[in-house]
Amino acid sequence: MLNKIKYAIYYSIIQYLPHSKYAMIFNRIRCGYVCNVLKIMKPNPQNYFESNIYIGNIDAVSIGEHCHINEHAYIQGAKIGDFVMIAPYVTILKSAHNFERVDIPMIKQGETSYEIPVIENDVWIGRNVIILPGVNIGRGSIVAAGSVVTKNVGEFEIVGGVPAKLIRKRK
Repeated sequence: MLNKIKYAIYYSIIQYLPHSKYAMIFNRIRCGYVCNVLKIMKPNPQNYFESNIYIGNIDAVSIGEHCHINEHAYIQGAKIGDFVMIAPYVTILKSAHNFERVDIPMIKQGETSYEIPVIENDVWIGRNVIILPGVNIGRGSIVAAGSVVTKNVGEFEIVGGVPAKLIRKRK
């Protein structure tokens, strides 16, 4: 019941506060709420948590220190490390729909089991990226804008495309 009240306050008031480019106080209020009330983000004065961010299940989301999460991100579930930058309109999924059986409509087959994606420290995720369930994005990696990440990304790799493929390694 308490989680429902916390969600209700977040979704009816907190997420709609103006973007921080208009006044940093709104970012501080959002960060304070997600750190101290929802308890999904480690407190740090360098955190940015912009407007209109969807948070799936607070038990399936954890966010490290000094993270910048931009507007309209959709986080169904994720373990996010420190110093992570997430651009606008990024989607991070923890489950998908079952579709294997052809004798049952897909809508009635339910969801796959939960596989929380892990985003390690010092990662930059570009605009409009989709990260599928169970994916691990290694430390120091960059995911190019518009990519769909279907497989693990190694440390210091730059990936891009649909599906995301290795472009090069960072030196």
